[in-house]
Amino acid sequence: MKGFSIGEVEKITGVKSHTLRYWEENVPILQPKKDLGGRRLYSSHDLGIIYRLDYLINKKKYTVEGAAAEIINQSSAQGSVTAKISELRDQLLSIYEIIQEEKNDGTK
Repeated sequence: MKGFSIGEVEKITGVKSHTLRYWEENVPILQPKKDLGGRRLYSSHDLGIIYRLDYLINKKKYTVEGAAAEIINQSSAQGSVTAKISELRDQLLSIYEIIQEEKNDGTK
Protein backbone atom coordinates (compact mmCIF):
# COMPACT_ATOMS: atom_id res chain seq x y z
CA MET A 1 0.00 0.00 0.00
CA LYS A 2 1.42 3.37 -1.02
CA GLY A 3 0.98 6.34 1.24
CA PHE A 4 2.80 9.10 3.02
CA SER A 5 4.63 8.53 6.30
CA ILE A 6 3.99 10.84 9.22
CA GLY A 7 7.39 12.48 8.60
CA GLU A 8 6.54 13.09 4.94
CA VAL A 9 3.17 14.55 5.91
CA GLU A 10 4.90 16.84 8.41
CA LYS A 11 7.22 18.11 5.66
CA ILE A 12 4.41 18.47 3.11
CA THR A 13 1.85 20.20 5.35
CA GLY A 14 4.01 21.87 7.97
CA VAL A 15 1.86 20.27 10.70
CA LYS A 16 4.02 18.70 13.42
CA SER A 17 3.82 14.95 13.93
CA HIS A 18 2.64 15.27 17.55
CA THR A 19 -0.24 17.44 16.30
CA LEU A 20 -1.10 14.89 13.62
CA ARG A 21 -1.22 12.12 16.24
CA TYR A 22 -3.45 14.29 18.46
CA TRP A 23 -5.80 15.00 15.55
CA GLU A 24 -5.99 11.28 14.77
CA GLU A 25 -7.21 10.66 18.33
CA ASN A 26 -9.79 13.45 18.22
CA VAL A 27 -10.96 13.64 14.61
CA PRO A 28 -12.81 10.47 13.60
CA ILE A 29 -12.52 11.11 9.85
CA LEU A 30 -8.71 11.25 10.02
CA GLN A 31 -7.70 7.62 10.30
CA PRO A 32 -4.54 6.79 8.33
CA LYS A 33 -3.97 3.16 7.45
CA LYS A 34 -1.18 1.13 9.03
CA ASP A 35 1.41 -0.78 7.03
CA LEU A 36 2.65 -4.23 8.03
CA GLY A 37 5.19 -2.64 10.36
CA GLY A 38 2.46 -0.64 12.13
CA ARG A 39 3.56 2.69 10.66
CA ARG A 40 0.95 5.24 9.68
CA LEU A 41 0.33 5.74 5.98
CA TYR A 42 -1.62 8.83 5.01
CA SER A 43 -3.52 8.95 1.72
CA SER A 44 -3.96 12.04 -0.44
CA HIS A 45 -7.50 12.22 0.97
CA ASP A 46 -6.00 12.33 4.49
CA LEU A 47 -3.74 15.18 3.35
CA GLY A 48 -6.80 17.14 2.23
CA ILE A 49 -8.39 16.66 5.65
CA ILE A 50 -5.15 17.74 7.35
CA TYR A 51 -4.93 20.91 5.26
CA ARG A 52 -8.58 21.69 6.04
CA LEU A 53 -8.09 21.04 9.77
CA ASP A 54 -4.99 23.23 9.81
CA TYR A 55 -6.89 26.06 8.11
CA LEU A 56 -9.95 25.84 10.35
CA ILE A 57 -7.97 25.49 13.59
CA ASN A 58 -5.09 27.88 13.00
CA LYS A 59 -6.65 30.51 10.71
CA LYS A 60 -10.34 30.43 11.60
CA LYS A 61 -9.66 29.61 15.28
CA TYR A 62 -12.00 26.60 15.49
CA THR A 63 -11.50 24.04 18.22
CA VAL A 64 -10.36 20.60 17.05
CA GLU A 65 -13.84 19.24 17.72
CA GLY A 66 -15.48 22.18 15.95
CA ALA A 67 -13.21 21.81 12.93
CA ALA A 68 -13.96 18.08 12.73
CA ALA A 69 -17.71 18.78 12.90
CA GLU A 70 -17.39 21.43 10.18
CA ILE A 71 -15.55 19.04 7.86
CA ILE A 72 -18.14 16.32 8.48
CA ASN A 73 -20.99 18.77 7.80
CA GLN A 74 -19.34 19.96 4.59
CA SER A 75 -18.82 16.37 3.46
CA SER A 76 -22.45 15.42 4.09
CA ALA A 77 -23.66 18.60 2.37
CA GLN A 78 -21.45 17.80 -0.61
CA GLY A 79 -22.85 14.27 -0.62
CA SER A 80 -26.43 15.56 -0.77
CA VAL A 81 -25.52 17.94 -3.61
CA THR A 82 -23.93 15.05 -5.48
CA ALA A 83 -27.08 12.98 -4.97
CA LYS A 84 -29.25 15.83 -6.30
CA ILE A 85 -27.01 16.25 -9.34
CA SER A 86 -27.21 12.51 -9.99
CA GLU A 87 -31.01 12.64 -9.74
CA LEU A 88 -31.17 15.59 -12.15
CA ARG A 89 -28.85 13.76 -14.55
CA ASP A 90 -31.16 10.75 -14.53
CA GLN A 91 -34.16 12.98 -15.21
CA LEU A 92 -32.37 14.71 -18.07
CA LEU A 93 -31.40 11.37 -19.59
CA SER A 94 -35.06 10.27 -19.41
CA ILE A 95 -36.14 13.47 -21.15
CA TYR A 96 -33.45 12.97 -23.78
CA GLU A 97 -34.67 9.42 -24.43
CA ILE A 98 -38.25 10.68 -24.85
CA ILE A 99 -37.08 13.33 -27.30
CA GLN A 100 -35.08 10.75 -29.26
CA GLU A 101 -38.11 8.42 -29.42
CA GLU A 102 -40.33 11.27 -30.64
CA LYS A 103 -37.72 12.25 -33.20
CA ASN A 104 -37.41 8.67 -34.47
CA ASP A 105 -41.21 8.24 -34.64
CA GLY A 106 -41.44 11.39 -36.77
CA THR A 107 -38.92 10.16 -39.33
CA LYS A 108 -40.72 6.86 -40.05
